[in-house]
Amino acid sequence: MIDAYVWPTPNGQKLLVALEELGLPHTVKWINIGKGEQKTPEFLAINPNGKIPAIVDHEGPSGAPLSLFESGAILTYLADKAGKLIAPPGPERYLALEWMFFNAGGVGPMTGQLSYHTSYAPEKDPKAIERFTKEVQRLFGVLDKRLGEARFLVGEEFSIVDVMNFTWPRSAVVRLGLDVTEFANLKRWLDEIETRPAVQSALAKKPG
Repeated sequence: MIDAYVWPTPNGQKLLVALEELGLPHTVKWINIGKGEQKTPEFLAINPNGKIPAIVDHEGPSGAPLSLFESGAILTYLADKAGKLIAPPGPERYLALEWMFFNAGGVGPMTGQLSYHTSYAPEKDPKAIERFTKEVQRLFGVLDKRLGEARFLVGEEFSIVDVMNFTWPRSAVVRLGLDVTEFANLKRWLDEIETRPAVQSALAKKPG
């Protein structure tokens, strides 16, 4: 059984979507980041960085519990554990890792900054909003170009890479109202992924 430590944010949703798509048994452990539960000693023992998501797999590779943090590491591990949605070692796997890190270093943090400055900052800074809007649009353009070359990010088959990259662009549209009509390939990809039953199930999960 896997304990999934999440909150219904784009980063938390990545883990929930991955678990649903991979069909891995799990228990959702809601960590209320608004109340600072990610900074408790109990959670910091699992993720010293004090961020969601994180997991504890009680049946790790050696049979002993394994804890992991950072979305890219978690999703790669879960796909390997399930034996699907990720290629074995070779060129296709490195292409997958390329787009995983693209999200971890670009789309995720930049869209997160845009979300903060437009929705949560005590004082709105027009220059910061302009800066991060432009960078998010640039990154979405990179995704759009790739998705004009293939149905999904690593080719014609849905993979864990699509899970990794899906939630932040979706949040930019749904929560921030960002217009992505100029990115027709990205919009097609977002719409297609959102119709997947496992994705719908994951997105519907909310704290009690």
